[in-house]
Amino acid sequence: MNFEKVQWGIIGCGNVTEVKSGPAFQKIENSELVAVMRRTGELAKDYAQRHHVPKWYDDAEALINDPDVNIIYIATPPGSHKEYTVMAAQAGKPVYVEKPMARNYAECQEMISACKNAGVPLYVAYYRRGQARFIKIKELLESNTIGDIRYVSSTQYQPASEEIVESKNLPWRVQPELAGGGLFFDLGSHTLDILDFLLGPIKSVQGFASNQAGLYHAEDIVSGTYLFESGIHGIGNWCFTAFEHVDVNEIIGSKGKITFSTFGNDPVTLTTAKGTEEFSFEPPQHVHQPLVETIVKELTGVGSKCPSTGISGARTSWVMDELVKNFYQKGVL
Repeated sequence: MNFEKVQWGIIGCGNVTEVKSGPAFQKIENSELVAVMRRTGELAKDYAQRHHVPKWYDDAEALINDPDVNIIYIATPPGSHKEYTVMAAQAGKPVYVEKPMARNYAECQEMISACKNAGVPLYVAYYRRGQARFIKIKELLESNTIGDIRYVSSTQYQPASEEIVESKNLPWRVQPELAGGGLFFDLGSHTLDILDFLLGPIKSVQGFASNQAGLYHAEDIVSGTYLFESGIHGIGNWCFTAFEHVDVNEIIGSKGKITFSTFGNDPVTLTTAKGTEEFSFEPPQHVHQPLVETIVKELTGVGSKCPSTGISGARTSWVMDELVKNFYQKGVL
């Protein structure tokens, strides 16, 4: 495809689109946000008016078939990602879908097939692949700064939010029928995807998931080990009912290590025999913007391909499925 201008339509203009993604579509050269959709028309209208978007809809099919829209951004919960992706592909329009890509790997495969059959690209909103801090980590690894990479460890835990503890109506992120699983699918997916970006695909996984606190039915703790195709080992622990926030990843090599967080803005730390070096980065105002810029450049023929595709997004979903399968195969839900 070679568009003169990338003209976006958003399905699901909720919170994630207010700052993280939506405004970026208007700020990138050869890119424009032309239509938005929410099931509640008044909310779609309100978003359109506040963000100066020409059109709004309360019907997804109508937005997809709008002739002024040539790419669809799906920003709904994962439970409807497959449906809207297939619908957009059948209309001949590329898709940029929120993460996690779908509720499970099987749905991801259906989405990939639909887009392949229609001859349209499929991108996934693992936006960290476009951000300077993670590109720097990749450069450090590829320049052999820490020698041969041996293993990676990830530890991420946090307290249960008041929204979950006190709410009678649980957020969709802990409803597996909408999210695919619990908060691990929403948050852990970012870490697993960036490890795929930095270290390559994972080929083997063993994991355990449980519900320890009983605040909802989905898993609230996940632990696992994985083996990358390159031979690198990995270990990860995620807990969503702990006493404080911790977010740390360490990539260990034969000559040093790199320490960084997935969600924080603390410096990336390089430790070798020479000492410690820190690399600091200003977070982008709109976190999706660097990745969206790669999509626009690809579709307008002025840049290389976007680094986050349906193929890479599906790999992360497969790893998550493997890590939690003991929990769901036991008929917990």
